[in-house]
Amino acid sequence: MNQNRDNQENQIEIELSEEIAQGIYSNLAIISHSSSEFVLDFIRVVPGVPKAKVKSRIILTPDHAKRLLTALEENIEKFEKMNGPVSINNENLGFLPPLGGVGQA
Repeated sequence: MNQNRDNQENQIEIELSEEIAQGIYSNLAIISHSSSEFVLDFIRVVPGVPKAKVKSRIILTPDHAKRLLTALEENIEKFEKMNGPVSINNENLGFLPPLGGVGQA
């Protein structure tokens, strides 16, 4: 089979609506998992407001979660080569450790 034809058959057209293109700002993420899925809850915390709502939830299979991790590592490496190191304030990372299972607090 033709290599060019194989590439065309494996392509997918991705549509991005105007609403989704605006994005959702998040400064806190909670990651939890079960034996079959990872759940990423993205939250916006506002100083002085004691309650914060989950703005978006993404549910991934374990293999897709690992692919996401790899893609983030590669993109952060490229970003830092162009812009210098990203510093992390260890006092407030904005990410909470896994809860041990989906839905557990």
